[in-house]
Amino acid sequence: MNSTRTWRVRLAVQAVRMVNGLSRRLGRGAGTVVGGRIGLLFAPDLLHALSRERTIILVSGTNGKTTTAAMVRAGWDGDVAGNDTGANMLQGHVAALCASPARRVVLETDEAWLAMVVAATTPRVVVLLNLSRDQLDRANEVRQMALRWRACLAAETFDGVVVANAADPLVAFAAETARRIRWVDVPSSWRGDATSCPHCTRAIKFVEGHWSCVCGFAKPTDVSATLGDGFEIDGEAFVLDLALPGDFNRVNAAFALTALAQCEVVVAAALARVGALTTVEGRYGRRRFEQRTLRLLLAKNPAGTAALLESLDPADEVWIAINAQIADGRDPSWLYDVPFESLRGAHVVCLGERRLDLATRLLYAGVPCEVAEDLAVLRRGRGNVTLVANYTAFREWMGRTTPW
Repeated sequence: MNSTRTWRVRLAVQAVRMVNGLSRRLGRGAGTVVGGRIGLLFAPDLLHALSRERTIILVSGTNGKTTTAAMVRAGWDGDVAGNDTGANMLQGHVAALCASPARRVVLETDEAWLAMVVAATTPRVVVLLNLSRDQLDRANEVRQMALRWRACLAAETFDGVVVANAADPLVAFAAETARRIRWVDVPSSWRGDATSCPHCTRAIKFVEGHWSCVCGFAKPTDVSATLGDGFEIDGEAFVLDLALPGDFNRVNAAFALTALAQCEVVVAAALARVGALTTVEGRYGRRRFEQRTLRLLLAKNPAGTAALLESLDPADEVWIAINAQIADGRDPSWLYDVPFESLRGAHVVCLGERRLDLATRLLYAGVPCEVAEDLAVLRRGRGNVTLVANYTAFREWMGRTTPW
């Protein structure tokens, strides 16, 4: 690195730290984006410079990125850098690497930015969780996203290890030309975004945990890790005893542990640390709202919300908060692809800016509900509550509640 470039990088790092620190002191945010944006103005190749001589794992996918990345950090014992606030684009990555000198790094990466981050960081491992529709008012159709992943991870482009979801046809398509692939076979019930073959467009058939197309494209059989009643990796079996709830978190843990195994981490030791996680950025943990106990869950698209609904405690009251701000996606029509019929029999309360849209969807699903125009409705009752909320509604409720 020449002296001019070194000087620009040093100046950029100082700018990132100063601006993000000021942002936190002024209460303007977590200090994970604005400083990164300033740093990249000083040195456009800052992420590449900060990634040198570090062992990096990238985690990407439509659902589960934040939790899986947190599991990888927890399982990688010692000092690990990462964008643990969920700022998963270049600015957040830069801020995370400026904040810590750790040689090991885990970066949650937005699906649309994966190609750019792979090129800049040269990661040892890239984890591909899933691909489904998410905020299509501003994001690419998922088939296009799979093509972009495929291009950046092809053997002639990427020399690291790809840990990929064998159960998702779009992920299998994206990863199949990689040089080194570690397939993970996990349970998957969401098929709404992979009904046609990405090679020939004919229908994909799903039969008893297997999928295939008449053109020959099919679920990989040379899997390295399998999740069923237990978890098996490279022939060794483990029991996934997790504090985090839901089958979807068992899936996240399977990917996290497989990724760590590629970095010579002892799986049994990593599993003990991953199993101890009780909350991730406020998700899953119990919180207090006045005299009531809430468990907060983040839902942002049909596939992720469907998985959350399967994890609900039938004894809990269910509150669902939906906004439609920029971070959420302006179009709430995705609610019609969520199987809300599973909530029949539950006490459901609709909250948020789009509570009437949600109530209408629940009406079609045959789910009686209340529409909360103010917080007075929520003060009734004494039982536990599960609150399912999308991005900005989740942040609002984090502010209204306190840790239990």
